[in-house]
Amino acid sequence: MEPRAENRRRILLADDYPAMMRALERLLTPDYDVVGQVADGGAVVEAAVRLQPDLVIVDLHMPNMGGLEACRRIRRELPQTKVILLTATGDDVIAESALASGASAYVVKYRLGHDLLPAIEKSLA
Repeated sequence: MEPRAENRRRILLADDYPAMMRALERLLTPDYDVVGQVADGGAVVEAAVRLQPDLVIVDLHMPNMGGLEACRRIRRELPQTKVILLTATGDDVIAESALASGASAYVVKYRLGHDLLPAIEKSLA
């Protein structure tokens, strides 16, 4: 994790698969500061409160607390922080649940390279 550069937005990552975490970091670090990485839902809420990121990217299915509940708690504790949920499969029920939990977007993992950066830009606009 790099020190904060001027005017770069701060992102916290939460996924229980190390390969996904590495892929996210590689995708984001040219334009954003990745301020932390955690592997379970409870830890992401604690890290968000401590680190005060602009955006949290959280996997839907994680140990100790699912992404939907983590999203609700982050939005309750940090209403200014945006959340994007990641999911392995996309369907209307997941999309509705993600948005109802307070997420500003959800991204299907197999479309990560195509959809994540536009979702971040829209969420932070």
